[in-house]
Amino acid sequence: MTGPRAAPRPYVLLSCATSIDGYIDDATDERLLLSNDADLDRVDAVRAGCDAILVGAGTVRRDDPRLLVRCDRRRADRVARGLPASPTRVTVTGCGDLDPDARFFTVGVTDRIVYCARGAVEKTRHRLGERATVVDVGDPVDLALVLADLAERGIRRLLVEGGARIHGQFLTAGLADELHLVVAPFFVGDRRAPRFVGEGRFPWHPGRRARVLEARQIGDVVLTRYALSERGEAT
Repeated sequence: MTGPRAAPRPYVLLSCATSIDGYIDDATDERLLLSNDADLDRVDAVRAGCDAILVGAGTVRRDDPRLLVRCDRRRADRVARGLPASPTRVTVTGCGDLDPDARFFTVGVTDRIVYCARGAVEKTRHRLGERATVVDVGDPVDLALVLADLAERGIRRLLVEGGARIHGQFLTAGLADELHLVVAPFFVGDRRAPRFVGEGRFPWHPGRRARVLEARQIGDVVLTRYALSERGEAT
């Protein structure tokens, strides 16, 4: 007799906007706007179709994102389907250095999950209290354990919005199914600025190309959707 079948991992969709030369921000303290209103509305629709949104702890600290569905109609549609108005918010941290007053933890009514390296779990639970569920996922953090736990919680579709380190970890681990890459029509040209991903051994290379699902102009930016797995190719 076999044991119970493990829940499959969620469908993982990575979303990123870059400059022509591959930067996701500049080196100033101000956030660089890479997208436009029409594309931000597209991203909002993608958010509304997901069960959870994940960003790295560095993004929580740097950008203080809300990670909410913005459109009233989309929020109402989710509620009508018995879902919370916005997806579950998820972050991943190795050190637990998170501000409990960040908007990630205080804005909107939705579940919040912090996946944490084992050595920082108790500190993080004490720091955040009831503002988030803190889950031990090994030391160092194991993204496969993150996805397995999300699947057990009923998360079927996960949107990963960055930053660069998190995107790189999902990609090099081969845990991404689809990538939405938006390119803005300008250059940053500053090596101090963060790029989409850094060095790594990626499953896609000249001998194994990712498949383009769609290429579309949205105002002055261009969206390309890539399939990164068999599940992605089936969309």
